[in-house]
Amino acid sequence: MKAASIKELKQAMANRTSGELSDLCLRLARFKKENKELLTYLLLELPDEASYIESVKAEISGEFEQINTSSYYYIKKSVRKILRATKKYIRYSQKKETEVELLLHFCFLMKALRPSIFRNTVLRNLYDRQLSGIRKVISTLHEDLQYDYQMEVGRLRELDGG
Repeated sequence: MKAASIKELKQAMANRTSGELSDLCLRLARFKKENKELLTYLLLELPDEASYIESVKAEISGEFEQINTSSYYYIKKSVRKILRATKKYIRYSQKKETEVELLLHFCFLMKALRPSIFRNTVLRNLYDRQLSGIRKVISTLHEDLQYDYQMEVGRLRELDGG
């Protein structure tokens, strides 16, 4: 079965009642965890973005605490998994401020890992990519926010001596 385009889906949805759309959304939520998470964000978390950010930060922090630091192999696997989840939460929000907040938190936690991520090329490169992505997003924000977030990036740079 070939999936319909967004335009076709939008036209089909225009012909449905609100009750039918509600049923379709609930049915869609049953099929995949990500669909349910997105609906949860849209219906429950969207009105209070600050609490959403804090809850995601708490989840990220919890994941970092559970990382097996016995070897860089396990650290890399865990950090990639955490980054995938972080990017998923950023996609749900689609707000640049949320993206910067979550990625900055991720980078601060990465720097705090022991043994140091800077002794491993893969982890260092992953960290640097996130930092450059943060800078790119910051450049698109309002000037006041740019200043605040650039101060945070500066704090990250002070911590790694760069």
